[in-house]
Amino acid sequence: MGRRLADLLHGRQRTQVGLLLLGPLGWLVIAYLGSLAVLFVAAFWTLDDFSGQIVHSYSLTNFQTLWNGPVYREIVLRTVGVAAAVTVTDALIAFPIAFFMAKVATPRVRAALAVAILMPLWASYLVKVYAWRTILSEEGILNWALHPLGIKGPGYGIIATWLVFSYLWLPYMILPVYAGLERIPDSLLDASGDLGGRPGVTFRRVVLPMAFPAVVAGSIFTFSLTLGDYITPQLVSSKQFIGNVVYANVGVANNLPLAAAFATVPVVVMSVYLLVARRLGAFDQL
Repeated sequence: MGRRLADLLHGRQRTQVGLLLLGPLGWLVIAYLGSLAVLFVAAFWTLDDFSGQIVHSYSLTNFQTLWNGPVYREIVLRTVGVAAAVTVTDALIAFPIAFFMAKVATPRVRAALAVAILMPLWASYLVKVYAWRTILSEEGILNWALHPLGIKGPGYGIIATWLVFSYLWLPYMILPVYAGLERIPDSLLDASGDLGGRPGVTFRRVVLPMAFPAVVAGSIFTFSLTLGDYITPQLVSSKQFIGNVVYANVGVANNLPLAAAFATVPVVVMSVYLLVARRLGAFDQL
């Protein structure tokens, strides 16, 4: 009798929890997944060349335009290439910082570094981008510092976009890598040293394999955020990225179907990326 009553109460509690989660789940399904569904549907619509009105008939015209247009392929390759470069750059910078925080720094220094890493996130996104725009300008501090050496800064362009993105998304790489390194027991590192493993061998055979899923977890943020951004390329470069083309077609060109079709490209790329990241164990580090 007592066990049956306990099961009844437990079932009632689960029902109450389910009702509490109904709102957030409903928002996810309707607002988030629903908007994606509308995006995919709109990608198959067309634009009447004469009236400029959207024709709600389904065809593959937009996807054929993207596939046959070398300009669009170049934009996709440029966007994915910069996203990959930003991810690799942030991983190379984040790993030693995260390792120092997790395995070397004292608790007080670790807390100070955590605040220093999170502090840029408190500033406005636009403020940071405009600050970099000032730094990279012709009369900016970078050219002023490099002028005595006879070197000129990169100015505005792809390199500038890569630099700004690497700065913006670096905290999103450091934090997952730090969490992954902190989970590695110090006893494993000590055991490797006791067995004659040099620091380089310990890093390659112990630290890196165990921390690699955390690096992949951080790369999800850096890669996806770069893939969908359009403000930074617009401010520090004249090159087109996927986000810029989507924004232009929604606004100036008023070609919503083509914008929706092009917006599916980063969705597909990230879907494949997430599948690979899942196979590498990245989701366990999030």
